[in-house]
Amino acid sequence: MGYMSVVGPCFACRKVFTFSPTKVPSHQGEPVCRDCMDAVNEQRRRMGLPPHPILPGAYEPDPEGIEEEE
Repeated sequence: MGYMSVVGPCFACRKVFTFSPTKVPSHQGEPVCRDCMDAVNEQRRRMGLPPHPILPGAYEPDPEGIEEEE
């Protein structure tokens, strides 16, 4: 079984990070890093809004991203 991670810049802060391409939160199709998501969600909590969801494994290698070769 294989795993896949993508390396790319965050939409908000431009910091390069690794993420699961199928689970990472994004804005207009661009990935958003954990630090930026945590900051946005803290602001939302202070404003009484629900946080944006972060899927489990969003910042981990994706075991479903690569199909096994036969």
